[in-house]
Amino acid sequence: MEWRDEGALLSMRLHGESAAIIEVFCAAHGRHAGVVRGGGSRRMAAMLQPGSQVQVTWSARLDEYLGVFVVEPLASRAAVLSDRLALAGLNAICALLHVALAERDPHPVLWGKTVALLDLLAVGADWPQDYLRWELDLLEELGFGLDLTSCAVTGSRDDLAFVSPKSGRAVSRDAAGEWEARLLPLPPVLLGQGSASGAEMVQGLALTGHFLNRGLQAVLGDKGLPEARARLIGMLERV
Repeated sequence: MEWRDEGALLSMRLHGESAAIIEVFCAAHGRHAGVVRGGGSRRMAAMLQPGSQVQVTWSARLDEYLGVFVVEPLASRAAVLSDRLALAGLNAICALLHVALAERDPHPVLWGKTVALLDLLAVGADWPQDYLRWELDLLEELGFGLDLTSCAVTGSRDDLAFVSPKSGRAVSRDAAGEWEARLLPLPPVLLGQGSASGAEMVQGLALTGHFLNRGLQAVLGDKGLPEARARLIGMLERV
């Protein structure tokens, strides 16, 4: 069994005396793990950093085996290492993909959006709002997408201000009424209305976090969403 694909490296851990096991989010093969012979060496260390873009060739006797990767570097994104906020964003992306995606299940649309977001982090662009939209895209890809097009109560598209924590549908300010305290705030940035303040970013991530927690409950159990995501939110709050 053998295939060749492009991917973003999500994680690396040492294996035995000189090898490493890496996990890569590939364009056509999804989240996929494999052994890299010599991956524990200093020479390979720079190539096998999370966030690196790589070309991989995977081979194994049978498809269900862990298999072996031969890795070729495409882009290192090493600049992220000198930016604490960008590094926190990269770690959150890698951690969420690890827990959210079933192994070897392809997600080509999400892969393209993930690579674009990683590129933004690497060049030092203003990326937090793109990260928030990426979490919305992740929810959509997992089948837990939110409906923010119109009010769940009235059908109106005007003054959408909340989201039902049960249905994931938007609710207008007038329709919320006495239920407002039970609804989740909907920041305008998620409706494509301008840029977000720091408070709106935190509101938006609380919204996506609620539905990620609920949708991934069977996978997460009592652990909750990855700590890397919580660290990112903490840094954004301070910023």
